[in-house]
Amino acid sequence: MAGSSIMDTLFQRTLEDLIKGLRLQLIGESAFISKAMDEIRREIKSTDPHTKANALQKLSYLSSLYFYDMSFAAFHVVELMSSTRFVHKRIAYHAASHSFRDSTPVLVLITNQLRKDLSSTNELEVSLALDCLARIATVDLARDLTPEIFTLLSSSKVFVRKKAIGVVLRVFEKYPDAARVCFKRLVENLESSDPQIVSAVVGVFCELASKDPRSYLPLAPEFYKILVDSKNNWVLIKVLKIFAKLAPLEPRLANRVVEPVCDHMRRTGAKSLMFECIRTVVTSFAEYDLAVKLAVEKIRELLVEDDPNLKYLALQALLIVAPNHSWAVLDNKELVIKFLNDLDPNIKLESLNLVMAMVSDNNVVEISRVLLNHALKSDPEFCNEILGSILLTCCRNVYEIIIDFDWYVSLLGEMSRIPHCQKGDEIEKQLIDICMRVKDVRPELVRMSRDLLIDPALLGNPFIHRILSAAAWVSGEYVEFSRNPLELMEALLQPRTCLLPPSIKAVYIQSSFKVLVFCLHSYIVQTEIMVFPPYHSNVVLPDSELGYEGDCLEGSELETNNASNFEEEGFNSRVLSQSTTEHSVDYGKEINGPQGQTSSLPSLDCNAFTDDSVMKMLDKIVVALIPLTGSHDVEILDRARNLLCFIELIKEELPKSQKEESVRRGEKEAYKIVELMQDAFSDELGPVSVTAQERVSVPANLVLKENLGDLDTVLPDVQLSSLDSFSLESPLLVEVGGVTKQTLQNKEELEPRNESTSLLSEHRKRHGLYYLPSQKNDLSNDYPPANDLRSQDDAEDLYMLTEQSLTSKKKPNNPKARPVVVKLDEGDILPITSKPGSKNDSLSDAVREVLLGSETNISSSQNKPSDRTSHKSKGKEKLNVDTHELEEGLDLGKHDHKISSSRKSKHQHVKERRHRSSGDVGDQRNGEGKKKSSHRHSRHKSRQRTDAPSSVTPQTQVIPDFLL
Repeated sequence: MAGSSIMDTLFQRTLEDLIKGLRLQLIGESAFISKAMDEIRREIKSTDPHTKANALQKLSYLSSLYFYDMSFAAFHVVELMSSTRFVHKRIAYHAASHSFRDSTPVLVLITNQLRKDLSSTNELEVSLALDCLARIATVDLARDLTPEIFTLLSSSKVFVRKKAIGVVLRVFEKYPDAARVCFKRLVENLESSDPQIVSAVVGVFCELASKDPRSYLPLAPEFYKILVDSKNNWVLIKVLKIFAKLAPLEPRLANRVVEPVCDHMRRTGAKSLMFECIRTVVTSFAEYDLAVKLAVEKIRELLVEDDPNLKYLALQALLIVAPNHSWAVLDNKELVIKFLNDLDPNIKLESLNLVMAMVSDNNVVEISRVLLNHALKSDPEFCNEILGSILLTCCRNVYEIIIDFDWYVSLLGEMSRIPHCQKGDEIEKQLIDICMRVKDVRPELVRMSRDLLIDPALLGNPFIHRILSAAAWVSGEYVEFSRNPLELMEALLQPRTCLLPPSIKAVYIQSSFKVLVFCLHSYIVQTEIMVFPPYHSNVVLPDSELGYEGDCLEGSELETNNASNFEEEGFNSRVLSQSTTEHSVDYGKEINGPQGQTSSLPSLDCNAFTDDSVMKMLDKIVVALIPLTGSHDVEILDRARNLLCFIELIKEELPKSQKEESVRRGEKEAYKIVELMQDAFSDELGPVSVTAQERVSVPANLVLKENLGDLDTVLPDVQLSSLDSFSLESPLLVEVGGVTKQTLQNKEELEPRNESTSLLSEHRKRHGLYYLPSQKNDLSNDYPPANDLRSQDDAEDLYMLTEQSLTSKKKPNNPKARPVVVKLDEGDILPITSKPGSKNDSLSDAVREVLLGSETNISSSQNKPSDRTSHKSKGKEKLNVDTHELEEGLDLGKHDHKISSSRKSKHQHVKERRHRSSGDVGDQRNGEGKKKSSHRHSRHKSRQRTDAPSSVTPQTQVIPDFLL
């Protein structure tokens, strides 16, 4: 074995050889790595430590770069840790830091090795152990090694003590009770004369205070002393971060700290420290006007810097100060607008956020118009950032800044036509939400939806398909506001709708159903009025009054079978097809729509629909939907067949002549069917709370089995559909107007077979491929190209346009009052769920217990006085600072003597003990006797601690031996 080990060592490839071999492998790199892994697996089992270390080094390299699993070598890592050679120990600790996790089984084997290395006299070995512990510390390791960390916190070697302070952060995170042991000594390091130690300990407190700042409020005097005396910029930056967290908790602290912060802001030449002072002032001292003005001046200096990083930071600071001090943005508005054209995308984004922060109900129209024009000149990414910012700002708090909803709806329509627009989902959501919340805006919404639907070029743009879906839904749901329902039907059934995804196409078909029902209902009403006129006889209007107005089809570019057919059918576009349940209506007056709202628009003319126009409309629907009966999408198939069956049911009931008898006989049956469908579509839709489902109580006896397996027993009378009932092949076709049309299936064919299978499983079996339809569609890319980027000269024009928009001005006189917006009492905003308690709570409790004193975990014992004890007693005088003494502690020595004497009398009995003896009980009694003679506020604090419930977990027997 020895000879084999020597041979392996002599011919073993080193890490340098492995790297060279990898770089030479232009092809077949994976084969080379596989061969190297086989060699590593063989070499790592060697008994020679050098061979094992070399293999482990190569394995760590491959794991870092190629993510190879090295868990199989965990035990070999532990073996190499115990090597006496430092070079081998370093490789092992590096491998452990890289590969060990909380679930690694061999972690329990390295506790003693870590303890041994932490107690070593070689500071390099101690450093290796501390570095490894900072990365792999678990609850058990942190608990077992707390005594060693406590000892290293007072090490005479700066290199070791600095790393031990850094490890404390990981130890506190994993084992919060370690704070009861190490926290006092950590605080003592704040008074160290070595700047490296102070920097390390302030960094630790900066991290701790970011999680729970209130627990570290008693340490404010120590931090204040560092803020005033320190010359290290990085230490000052961390102290400023701490005070930014502490100042909102104690008003007196902010009053004391603001002046030193301003002094640093004036004197420092370091941009990093100046920015931290600015951020501290604008976030925590915003009520101090002089400090804010100084911060804004410094922000102005950063804005004109050439460094883009400083510009970005200045914009961030300006964004923080903007909500409370709008004048700060107005003073720098020319720079903010200029940065919208900056080359750095981050600067452009911050500038956009700053502009949107200034939006109010007074200037939302002007700013939105300017930004929309700027979006046309921007690249696609920033264009969508602009659109997203406008949408997010305008819908905030249920559209509270929107006064004119007609303008906002038209703005959404303009956004939809921007070539780079990718905010279709959000625009769709807002269109439907506004339509349900604001009744007065529905006519404008229907008009805007009509403009989108009749434009065939938009159908090829996949980014706005969701917007077209909302437009189709609005047009069908509120068709009574349409100026030309026949034109709307033509747009919904145009041939290019085949470019739409199946889900959007299904909405188009359903909206066509609603429009058809409305048209038939209006036709039946006008037919009865024409036969039985309430106030006048039947008058035949001239042909010139039966055609379209000139502007009805303006901008419409439909495909074949376009609206020109409807021009011959006698539809008057000036007439609104307003449905009504009253047959004898005074035309020209306000009439009630199906949703219960009134419309003062022109009412339905007696010649709006004719027999020929209605029959041709039905034939066009049949022609458009017959091919969809072979669709593989369930929604399209279902909706298309529903509409075709309805047409087949109603078509034979429509009159074919103007004879009074046929009208009476035919209209009775047809009117019942149409009125039934009209009632089904006439219910008012409103916004629904996002928490509505949560407020529905679940029945106590409700038990849902998987896949509704008990559906047969719950509904025995309902037979399950067979595969034949879903057949797409129907041989029964009839000729209607020269067009092949599918008829209804015979009653016998609709009889399902008796199969004992669940409805859900049958549906999934039949249509399983379409439950998650693909989002990729072969769509044409013939929509308009994006606008080219303009020159930088446009920045000046943009500034001129927005200069007036950002200035504060009086609220304009709106031409009309703001419409009513339906708001829910609750549920418009998602509820915020409270986070469960974490280890930070335990750490905060331990820190408060140490800072405010403890009667349960600290017991005194006698020990020989020494210089070390006297040195620690000076540090302990700074610890127990109550919140009501904070102002006196920051008073720069006015009551130093009084506070010092009270603290000395309180902590005089506390001694360091090394071993537990049989006299602990007597020492505790002596300690309690001395506590009774302490200062009055000490008794008050101890009474509070006694009344408070104790949540401290029992400690091990070893940890109290290291308490002071």
